[in-house]
Amino acid sequence: MTETLQGKRFAVIATNGFEDSELTSPVEAVRNAGGEVIVVSTETGMPIEGENGTKVDVDAASKDVKDDKFDGIILPGGTGNADTIRMDQDAVALVKQHVQNDLPLGVICHGGWILADADVLRGRTLTSFPSLKTDLENAGATWVDEEVHCDQGLVSSRTPDDLPAFNAKLVEEFAEGEH
Repeated sequence: MTETLQGKRFAVIATNGFEDSELTSPVEAVRNAGGEVIVVSTETGMPIEGENGTKVDVDAASKDVKDDKFDGIILPGGTGNADTIRMDQDAVALVKQHVQNDLPLGVICHGGWILADADVLRGRTLTSFPSLKTDLENAGATWVDEEVHCDQGLVSSRTPDDLPAFNAKLVEEFAEGEH
């Protein structure tokens, strides 16, 4: 059965320094399944640029979407991106509210840092790039080393090598909706 995301809106939250494929590949998978993707960043007016030069137009600033409800959120990695976006209090608040509303979220590689800042990891299990293990555990999570892990709509993966499994599980969870 083909998953359909027709009529659903998803946010990808990122800024400069994102890992190119960790943003573009999940976005493509969601769009191919019929979903609308809104790129949310710290500010608008200029495209954001990935570690390998991919430029992506920004649709909205995090401060302008804090009351928006998205059907799902994608958090790509990239060390610089993840470290910068976790300092954006509007992005942190958006992620926190989304998780508290039991809506699905996909996170890969270093993208999980913002989840620690949003204080939404207690009692959750996820994977990430291995260097985040201690940070995520200190935030209350159980860390596992798996290609893709899903915990009540929280879909996580480690690296770009995991993108095929991540994208498939992400679209499946996004199609299911609230948990």
